[in-house]
Amino acid sequence: MRRRGSSGRADAFARFGPDEQTRERIAQGAARLILEHGVTDWQHAKRKAARQLALSESAALPGDDEVELALAEYQELFGGPEQARSLRAQREEALLWMRRLREFAPTLVGGVAAGWAGEHSDIRLDLIADDQKAVELVLINREVPYRVGPMGSPSAPAVLCIDTERGGVRLTVRDERAARQRPHRGDGLRLDLAALTRLLESSPDAPGAELDDPA
Repeated sequence: MRRRGSSGRADAFARFGPDEQTRERIAQGAARLILEHGVTDWQHAKRKAARQLALSESAALPGDDEVELALAEYQELFGGPEQARSLRAQREEALLWMRRLREFAPTLVGGVAAGWAGEHSDIRLDLIADDQKAVELVLINREVPYRVGPMGSPSAPAVLCIDTERGGVRLTVRDERAARQRPHRGDGLRLDLAALTRLLESSPDAPGAELDDPA
């Protein structure tokens, strides 16, 4: 997917070491799997991309930051107006939920925040609460259907999932201490409520729904 004049994204891979070309090819393959096929496990996407390229699964696998570069480049090359409209709608949906859950200091992360989200991408919100039950109680009181997401490990943060017409909303709940200590690898841009509001208001003529929360 390398293209001359693509804002230097492809050249950024050079800083990752002597296996840059192999890592870039795997990252590009992983990006296609994530965006075209809805693969959510980035490690699985990298390994599958390596297999598709007839490479060893353990050879020079790219990091999440390299995959994110490939995702952004993919959308720059192939996304076009349709992706821009979809992203706008996803960000507006995120804003609605951030307003509804403002008591939990929501932060938008992942592809919808960074701008590379595709049709399969969840709207990912980080929330701060002493207990996931506090968030669940708010959802129950507001009659919002949700489900508890799978736990990666006993120490993993709680995940609550909501289905909407604009795609899935994934709520990751941490207490304040865990939120301060959490690693930020692979998250890219992080937008709080004020930052997302400014971003959307800076392009008010873009297609999408109104910003007011009807609830």
